[in-house]
Amino acid sequence: MAKTNPFQFLQEVRSEAAKVTWPSRRETLITTGLVLLMVLVSSLFFLFTDTVIRWGLGLILGAR
Repeated sequence: MAKTNPFQFLQEVRSEAAKVTWPSRRETLITTGLVLLMVLVSSLFFLFTDTVIRWGLGLILGAR
């Protein structure tokens, strides 16, 4: 593995970082909103599923 000096490494890092296409503020807000929406939908799904399973097991096992 070839060794490079720290100055050259930092130049290469800066060059690669300049190539990155950063999302706009609007894209970031939309993506964040969609992630939060999916978390909410998933939470409600698992809450409903857990409640149905608990109710079904209560019926099968005769517990209240």
